[in-house]
Amino acid sequence: MASIDGKRDHLGVGWAFPVRPVAGALRFIAYEADVEQSIGLILETARRERVMEPDFGGGLRDWVFASNSPQVQRAVEGVVERALREHEPRIDVEGVRARTSPDARNVMLIEIDYVVRRTNSAFNLVYPFYLSEGV
Repeated sequence: MASIDGKRDHLGVGWAFPVRPVAGALRFIAYEADVEQSIGLILETARRERVMEPDFGGGLRDWVFASNSPQVQRAVEGVVERALREHEPRIDVEGVRARTSPDARNVMLIEIDYVVRRTNSAFNLVYPFYLSEGV
């Protein structure tokens, strides 16, 4: 699966998560979709969850019982930005903003603006983070 101009090859091809066979074969994703999925995996993985890479992960689970207050949102923004800068070398993080979902007070919407370094393409990802407290 090579790109026409070769610029996107650096972004990679990987297994689609969750890993599920489709018609007896594994699904793969490539390029920008692989980067976006990687961001989700970083945020969803708790530190010390991976035995061989104990420092990998976003640390969001540490906040699952926190209130959805402006103070917690600012702290989560810092956690997300640090995790992405540390674990996803294919992107430059342009900004991270967290806010309460207008539809559910227990959902923190984390907006991530990033640029894929190799292609200089800008993207925006909104990651819903569900808090158990619901305040």
